[in-house]
Amino acid sequence: MGTNSEPVIWLRPERASGGRPAERSRAEITAVAVRLADQEGLDAVSMRRVAGLLGTGAASLYRYVATRDDLLDLMIDSTATEYRLAAASGDWRTDLLALACQARDIMRRHRWLPALVIGRPALGPHGTDLLEHVLEILDGHPAPPARKVEAFAILTGLAALFVETETAAAGAARHGAYLRHVAAAGHHPRIAAMIAAAPTVSQASDPFAAVLSGALAAVLG
Repeated sequence: MGTNSEPVIWLRPERASGGRPAERSRAEITAVAVRLADQEGLDAVSMRRVAGLLGTGAASLYRYVATRDDLLDLMIDSTATEYRLAAASGDWRTDLLALACQARDIMRRHRWLPALVIGRPALGPHGTDLLEHVLEILDGHPAPPARKVEAFAILTGLAALFVETETAAAGAARHGAYLRHVAAAGHHPRIAAMIAAAPTVSQASDPFAAVLSGALAAVLG
């Protein structure tokens, strides 16, 4: 979101005034940064690295994006273009759940995104299109506007938390495999008993819809 003393990047000119004619665009710079984050993680994204992938110097990049925070804001907002915003059906619960499932899929594709959504949410032109769509879905619902915006935040926030949890669970599964190996060896009977008594969770089970529905009901009624 840039520094507190300056407006968000979308309220600033596309590029710094003066100098040579524009050779790049924010969209092009953002796309390169997103690809880099997808391939190597968010820590790999730096102004110097992105500039190198664009075949230019970091100083040139600062003509378009003032700070790395600006670049992160652009990256977050760009992922909102991946939503398919279907016309509202009249069933707001179904429509919001479908939208939340899209959010989770998008965050699974961009594993760096959930942490940013939770820790430093950004709302740019594509994100505002998404918010407008949520408000269209809830048009006519008696909840006050603030509650509808809260529902929007819950939708994206829960999707981010679930994807973060899935990522953590994938790491824990490796340790679980080792514990099963230990139990099978027969030298740790209590661990073996614990594993034998653990309930089996179906791979097909998905608590996401139930949690989201309960959260939206608490906010919207």
